[in-house]
Amino acid sequence: MTKPDSQALMGVQLLEVSAGLEGQRIDNFLLARLKGVPKTMIYRILRKGEVRVNKGRIKPDYKIKAGDVVRVPPIRMTQADEPAPIAKGLLERLEAAIVYEDKGLIVLNKPAGIAVHGGSGLNYGVIEAFRQIRPQNKEMELVHRLDRDTSGLLMIAKRRSMLRYLHEALRGDGVDKGYMALVRGRWPATRKQVDAPLQRSNLRSGERLVEVNPEGKEALTLFKVLRRFGDYATLVEASPITGRTHQIRVHALYAGHAIAGDSKYGDDIFSKEIRELGGKRLFLHASDLKVTLPDGEVLAVHADPDEQWQAVVAQLEQA
Repeated sequence: MTKPDSQALMGVQLLEVSAGLEGQRIDNFLLARLKGVPKTMIYRILRKGEVRVNKGRIKPDYKIKAGDVVRVPPIRMTQADEPAPIAKGLLERLEAAIVYEDKGLIVLNKPAGIAVHGGSGLNYGVIEAFRQIRPQNKEMELVHRLDRDTSGLLMIAKRRSMLRYLHEALRGDGVDKGYMALVRGRWPATRKQVDAPLQRSNLRSGERLVEVNPEGKEALTLFKVLRRFGDYATLVEASPITGRTHQIRVHALYAGHAIAGDSKYGDDIFSKEIRELGGKRLFLHASDLKVTLPDGEVLAVHADPDEQWQAVVAQLEQA
């Protein structure tokens, strides 16, 4: 007796982007519409260039426009399109992390170690969790992203109009974001900015790597010393003026002061010493967010880093 096929082959699809959906990344657009298709499959066809927009190739970070026609190649989809249930404990943890909410926006203090979305071997992230927490909000989307290991303030739009508004604000100077970072060595007070172009490349494994390169895109980060721990480490405030991938992490390394716990751009010895103090995380935290809302109200939010971070800082103060 043969088992019933749990998958069905879906033929070529042409998806037209209607007004009101513009500004989304192509991966989020497809994830919302190809229910039952494994996330790994969606990211695979994007990486291989099999998804076409207006008959042309696009990059995985392409942002869709109203009127675009997206061609999806034949792919297999599961018959069940219900999302995998997410552990109740995680849902409650994320619910408790909300620091601001209104009818169009959620701001939460994302814990370190939780991805903002599923993909690359992950079944879910923050956005999938919130779609289960708030099933009535059908248009919920991430406004921006944080690296999985970075903690701190993350915006989720509950309405398409809010998403469009905040994307426009992010493209201009309507959103101010501030970060805290624990870095190696004594950051000099005179080093107030790092202005160095960044270039991104993708390794064969699919991992992204960013480096300072004269041929890269303009990137500027402002830095301010918050607290020094002798010559051993410094707590700094970092304000990215541009929004490049891994910008703060690479600029800190370029300045000679790698961030603690950074497995990609950090200093292994420094990170090991901080880990021995109990700091088993990346010491980069999105602490401050300031944005003017559509009604003219200025929203300013601050979030402290977690207890693990604060415990390490307390030990450094006593050393």
